[in-house]
Amino acid sequence: MDPLGAPSQFVDVDSLPGWSDAYEAKQLDCHQSPVEKAQVDVRSPFPYRKDINEKIILWKGDVALLNCTAIVNTSNETLTDKNPVSESIFMHAGPDLKDELQKLKGCRTGEAKLTKGFNLAARFIIHTVGPKYKSRYRTAAESSLYSCYRNVLQLAKEQAMCSVGFCVINTLKRCYPLEDATHIALRTVRRFLEVHGETLEKVVFAVSELEEVTYQKLLPLYFPRSLEEEIQSLPYLPADIGNAEGEPVVPERQIRITEKPGVPDDASDEEGLEADLSFIGSHAFARMEGDIDKQRRLILQGQLSEAALQKQHQRNYNRWLCQARAEDLSDIASLKALYQTGVDNCGRTVMVVVGRNIPVTLIDMEKALLYFIHVMDHIAVKEYVLVYFHTLTNYYNQLDSNFLKKLYDVVDAKYKRNLKALYFVHPTFRSKVSAWFFTTFTVSGLKDKIHYVESLQQLFTAIPPEQIDLPPFVLEYDARENGPYYSSYPPSPDL
Repeated sequence: MDPLGAPSQFVDVDSLPGWSDAYEAKQLDCHQSPVEKAQVDVRSPFPYRKDINEKIILWKGDVALLNCTAIVNTSNETLTDKNPVSESIFMHAGPDLKDELQKLKGCRTGEAKLTKGFNLAARFIIHTVGPKYKSRYRTAAESSLYSCYRNVLQLAKEQAMCSVGFCVINTLKRCYPLEDATHIALRTVRRFLEVHGETLEKVVFAVSELEEVTYQKLLPLYFPRSLEEEIQSLPYLPADIGNAEGEPVVPERQIRITEKPGVPDDASDEEGLEADLSFIGSHAFARMEGDIDKQRRLILQGQLSEAALQKQHQRNYNRWLCQARAEDLSDIASLKALYQTGVDNCGRTVMVVVGRNIPVTLIDMEKALLYFIHVMDHIAVKEYVLVYFHTLTNYYNQLDSNFLKKLYDVVDAKYKRNLKALYFVHPTFRSKVSAWFFTTFTVSGLKDKIHYVESLQQLFTAIPPEQIDLPPFVLEYDARENGPYYSSYPPSPDL
């Protein structure tokens, strides 16, 4: 109500029903019991997270009327677009908004810029520019649209905003297919909340009647409201779900080197042998690399400087990373053997490795190495911990020491520097002995970071139970061996 007693046209975000509310009411009406966690063997890459779902609101209405900390305006590069969203925001914000936008001097596609909300209920407006869609430039459009959503969220995080109201950034004028754009919007928001969820309390998707149908259809894929809905939605996820941040993976962004530099692809072997090959090695790429044979000889002789060794290692790692981003690793991802969960008591990212889910004898281990690099590259830039579940692993699940040594040698220095702890859960005597030999004689610097964890109660003293997604068989095994976990168990110092 305003001071004169007239009802306000603005909508308080706290009064809107959450994404989970209608579903929970339906479950109660139908008297359906949720799927038990122990019944789930295959998990979605977007698992059921009640804490994330509580932040999501789907609302059919005008984003300009939302009483959020910030609302999103979709516009063009000069911030003068005449789409329905922009026109409504300009109308409700008042003339001061136009004056402030002139000071911004435009906005590039994919960027996000901030202004005050003026007469709006929202304190701020985040302006962003969605891409123009053409099928032949689909990859560029996907990357730009991802950047729109990611930059809006990043700006909200930096400004310590509590709530953000999103319009549908891809306008009809820019011809972006609604369903394709919705996939990018939802998965980008989901991935952001997985890592930075504590910074935002509410994310509202303000949609029209037409857009609501598409959002209602796709939201369960990225924000399942129960384990049952997670299982039902899994087959409908697209093949391309982006990387760990939701960013589209672009196979074309890699260096391609012909087998015979400078020789046309249609040239025969005989012609190639007779051709003048004096130019090989004189092109720019070869000059940048230097004499590879000489470098390798110096490495073997121990005469290459430490700086040169580091440069060589970084170059090799970048090649692995490039290949990891280009390769189709969906078969490895489907194993659910490596995934990101919450944070530990020190706020460090927790990565989980499930030994039982690694069929060593059945998969391409080089692709497994590529998948590890693909998932971990952006995680390892800051401090993180690994939780390895050795629970119920058999001989065909156990990684060979040669593979582990190769992985340790290949990865970038940041992996080793920022790994603060490796929790070895449910170890056997044999696995402890193997780990001791490996960390003593094969690799250095890892031994002091390993903590053997006999029970989940012990693990929960370092990582809160709500911050780690546990495979059902691990819970069952631990309950059988150590008794059920009680939440009243007193916390103790980090392991």
